[in-house]
Amino acid sequence: MVELLHYAKRRADALRRDRTPETTYDAQPGTHLQLWLLVFAVVFPIAVAVIVSTKQTGVVTSLGDLLPGSYAVENYREALVDYQFGRFMWNSLAMSLVIVVGKLIVSVFAAMAIVYYRVPYKDLVFLFILFTLLLPVPVRFIPLFQLMNDLGWSNTILAITVPYIASATTVFILRQHFLSIPTSIVETAKIDGVGPLRFMLFVLLPMSKGVLVGVSIIMFVYAWNQYLWPLIIIDSEANQVAQVGLQLLQGDVQGGQLSWSLVMAGSTLTLLPPLLLMIVFRKPLLETFSIQQK
Repeated sequence: MVELLHYAKRRADALRRDRTPETTYDAQPGTHLQLWLLVFAVVFPIAVAVIVSTKQTGVVTSLGDLLPGSYAVENYREALVDYQFGRFMWNSLAMSLVIVVGKLIVSVFAAMAIVYYRVPYKDLVFLFILFTLLLPVPVRFIPLFQLMNDLGWSNTILAITVPYIASATTVFILRQHFLSIPTSIVETAKIDGVGPLRFMLFVLLPMSKGVLVGVSIIMFVYAWNQYLWPLIIIDSEANQVAQVGLQLLQGDVQGGQLSWSLVMAGSTLTLLPPLLLMIVFRKPLLETFSIQQK
């Protein structure tokens, strides 16, 4: 078993080196300009949102209004405390973590069964799983709403997590990664008498750490940004998520004028968790999109 683990680690390192491009090209000046323009187009709206969140009213009418204000502490305190936006973010965090863990468990077992087990008509089953990607998400809302009410799960965390546990996208990504693992490792495990569970825990998962982290980040961002389904199934304001909480902030009108500074403060707070995760785990996230089949 120890020899198998060392062999699997050596093969994983070799595969990782093979995926690293050995040839680089000198970028043209126009390429640098295009990249900087792209960065500016992405960063500028975020910077404006952060600046507006420090203003008293948040109304931008000239370039001078794009300078930071002095009401940042008041605006963020009002959003977090007075409007209980901190509770909304906590609900989103709990929902996202449950969805990520549940999706990982279900998807790992599903992908492992499709790749390594002799399941009858497993190719047909995999095609059916991919077919679910063609169904628009709002189409499922009516039967899901009825099902959640029949089960008595409305206004609970189960209503906003269980419907998202199964993921065709995650199964597809993990299947492609499992196919890229050399068959010699699987055959060596069989010869050594390694069972399916031990193979998954001590060989398959350690060789898939980068992909699992990358997939987890993708799933977390997807779950964190959920808006329509929580808005439909959750009636209690105390149980709502951050995206719906932003809508509640937009519904606050002070003196006949929308408080954009308060809305931008909530938007900035909502952006922070997924942004921090993507920055910290950017390497495994990029590796997830560079999966190669053997």
